[in-house]
Amino acid sequence: IMTLKAQEKYNYVNVDRQSYELFQDKKWTELIQFSAKVRKSGVDFFYLQVRTGIALYNQGKYRNATDYFLRAYANDQSFEWLQEYVYYSLVFSGRYPEATKYASLFSSEVKEKIRFKESGITRLAYEAGYSSNPDFDVQKNRDFSKEVDLGEDYGSGYFLKDYIFHSFDLSHKITPAFALNHNMTYLGANREAVLDWGSHSSSPVKINQFQYSINPVWVIGNKLNISSSLNLIFGSGDLYSGWLERDSSKYFMLSSTKYTDVVFSTAVWSNFGNFSPGLEINAGDVNGSKFGQMSAWITYYPLSNTKLYLTPRIYFKTGTGANSSGYNALGLSGGVQLWKVHLNGQYLMGDMENFIESAGYVISNFPGKSDRKITGSLYVPLGKRSKIVFRYINQNVIEQYQVYRDLVKVNSVEYNYLKQTITTGISWNF
Repeated sequence: IMTLKAQEKYNYVNVDRQSYELFQDKKWTELIQFSAKVRKSGVDFFYLQVRTGIALYNQGKYRNATDYFLRAYANDQSFEWLQEYVYYSLVFSGRYPEATKYASLFSSEVKEKIRFKESGITRLAYEAGYSSNPDFDVQKNRDFSKEVDLGEDYGSGYFLKDYIFHSFDLSHKITPAFALNHNMTYLGANREAVLDWGSHSSSPVKINQFQYSINPVWVIGNKLNISSSLNLIFGSGDLYSGWLERDSSKYFMLSSTKYTDVVFSTAVWSNFGNFSPGLEINAGDVNGSKFGQMSAWITYYPLSNTKLYLTPRIYFKTGTGANSSGYNALGLSGGVQLWKVHLNGQYLMGDMENFIESAGYVISNFPGKSDRKITGSLYVPLGKRSKIVFRYINQNVIEQYQVYRDLVKVNSVEYNYLKQTITTGISWNF
């Protein structure tokens, strides 16, 4: 009986009339409430979907609007104005890969209007940074040999002083649903090696490291996003060692060593209204240690757009040895847009050794580990298609002064410091 009354009250004719009147009067909130009410009675059709989508779009609720536009578009793809709404609601929702896939099916007039290209370069970026250890002098002059009662054993420590890095990004579309991102990063780190073996000796050491990353991104179906990356890390560094002569005299020598690390990552995510859940799996061989890492996250957009979002993320690892598998880190990131300026922050805490951050792009492959990292980024537009970024990173790093006896590690002392990094960069979108 209740169903029959609802159907009598809400039928196609009166719903079409009332929704059109609200649409003409631009009463967006009332239109959204009205459409939600009539849908519960089972009444839904193309123009109700479109009008609801436009009402949400005009309120800046792009992610909610997208659902209605896509539902209407599935029923009728001929309207060019609807094609534009589909495209821009996806773009303003942060769903650009899906937007470009849909755009490939639009009319030539709409493609020209939105400046759509089937393939070609889409983005170029350059970023440079400087990282320092404010506790360097304290650590270098610390008497570790006395703390461990070294005696005739062999003690060594490597202390980070500072480093610079340069990073280049290139992105291009192969097809509307398939894109490739490339990154080349150079990092030059300065460290101080300290050796205690009968006497105290030290020497500055240098690390030159390159990382090349290739990252394909594609869309399967309507909204399943897949992003893989292959990261090749290669470099050379100085090694400061103590040697024993035939006459049992000791001397210290600086030599060079080369290394190569490899990390492979695959991430999948999708979009459901104001939520975007995802999963990432990583496999790496870093510092001679093979391991796996998995993380899961969900991004929430409380305003139904990219002006405010929050992403909790949990990390797990697998490996060999005691306590090497299971939960290892927790992350919380988010962003807010104020006028045209975008602010982004991230907080990471846990056991982060050989740690891989989102999309396998940031890899911690230096000795030591971290238990906390805070990142803040500020994006400022510079014209219509370019922006500059300023970034600050504060990270707690834990390393060890190690003691050896007959080439076997017998003792160690942990020390920690706050590594502070400042970066700036510029990007161009085409």
